[in-house]
Amino acid sequence: MFLKKENLILVCKNEEKKICLIPKMANRHGLIAGATGTGKTVTLKVLAESFSDMGVPVFLADIKGDVSGMCLSGQTSDGFQKRLVKLGLKDFSFSSYPVRFFDVFGKMGHPVRATISEMGPDLISRLLELNDTQSGVMQIVFKIADDNGLLLLDFKDLRAMVQYVGENAAQFRTQYGNVSAQSVGAIQRGLLRLEQQGGNQFFGEPALDIKDWLVQDEEGRGMINLLHCVELFQNPLLYSSFLLWMLSQLYDLLPEVGDLEKPKIVFFFDEAHLIFKNAPKSLIDKVEQIVRLIRSKGVGIYFVTQLPSDIPDTVLGQLGNKFQHALRAYTPKDQKGLKAAAQSFRANPKLNTEKVLSELGTGEVLVSVLDNEGIPTMAERAYVMPPRSFLGVVDEAQRAQMIAASPLAEKYNTPIDRESAYELLAQRAQAGAEPAAEEEAGGAETEAKPVESRRSRREPKPEKEKPSEMDKLINTAISTVGRDVVRTLSHQLVRSIFGFKR
Repeated sequence: MFLKKENLILVCKNEEKKICLIPKMANRHGLIAGATGTGKTVTLKVLAESFSDMGVPVFLADIKGDVSGMCLSGQTSDGFQKRLVKLGLKDFSFSSYPVRFFDVFGKMGHPVRATISEMGPDLISRLLELNDTQSGVMQIVFKIADDNGLLLLDFKDLRAMVQYVGENAAQFRTQYGNVSAQSVGAIQRGLLRLEQQGGNQFFGEPALDIKDWLVQDEEGRGMINLLHCVELFQNPLLYSSFLLWMLSQLYDLLPEVGDLEKPKIVFFFDEAHLIFKNAPKSLIDKVEQIVRLIRSKGVGIYFVTQLPSDIPDTVLGQLGNKFQHALRAYTPKDQKGLKAAAQSFRANPKLNTEKVLSELGTGEVLVSVLDNEGIPTMAERAYVMPPRSFLGVVDEAQRAQMIAASPLAEKYNTPIDRESAYELLAQRAQAGAEPAAEEEAGGAETEAKPVESRRSRREPKPEKEKPSEMDKLINTAISTVGRDVVRTLSHQLVRSIFGFKR
């Protein structure tokens, strides 16, 4: 709940005080953690609503499909009224929020696409689960495409480019390095697997322009950009790669703005542990660097997961605002995770944080936010404020109506397939095939002999004139010149196909 007069975000409340998030510290990132069913989604919604109320656009990954109700006003109930009384909220009111729907598969929102080139060889390699050697070949594929002006936009571009490099590996070995048939085969199998999972729909144009998310509605509230992830989440690698791509895009596109009074945009990444699962150290280092530096571009990132230990320490150390829901410690591993979570908070002499974490009820959190100096406050046990929007799923008919009425429908709903690597390679192959076919047809015509009737075979053949010495010299010269011309044209054709120059 955004308190406009105080310029604070009221997030939690206990018997002693209100616990508020300071807008200018919101871009120092945050963590929302807790076991399943402890209230993480409600905390996420309360924060997103508050950011929207103060004019900050929001991105949300809707994993279960239950956040879409934010476009509708909330509804009261007996339990809800008891919660309001318990928190002492007398002037509480429900509200709907401006929401735009997106979906990688284009079914439950505007299609979200990225070009192959934007995704880059590193994320593509991770998406295809390639090893180091195969990833090196993917780097070569991208480099050859760049050097030859072959745009990699959609899925078929990448597939055609991999096939082209594989078929001509010997020609590229000296300049680019070895390309083994085994590595090419592994990449092709990965592409086939990704296509069968529907991941090929993510690549193409028009690519998402993240600047379209940095908007407000006519009332000055930040737009809530909601990515429907129910189907996308069935492919965890594609989901996590998409989130990493967004981070990279934000980091590359947005200018440095320093410390602002409030963020330019806030991102909530649900099931954040997938970003780091089986990720190489180089990728984790890159994420840590982006998280550390992107706050100076006015971006706040909030990771939503079950355990703080799901996030690497180098990244966790950058998350200043923490909302920890209950943790269940049934196994030695769980107990170790609970203890680590408790130790990540600034100690409060009035609280045994480790004990509190196992006692928290639904909607309760152990919370610590940054003060005006950027120092974490002591851990407090408190109740999360109730959301103002609808706790549920929006009707599909209403969702479809909102998607059709959105100003982004014309921009994103129709795919574009412009000339790129696939088309250019196909043209080159066709250009090389035509002269070969003509030469083959000409040779066959020369070798073919007319069928003679029995009568004509019985007739005496006229004697041929013996060629003179001059005729022999002329025929020899013509034959030699013809072979040289054919050889020269052939060499030029090969060079034009493979991009070689003398």
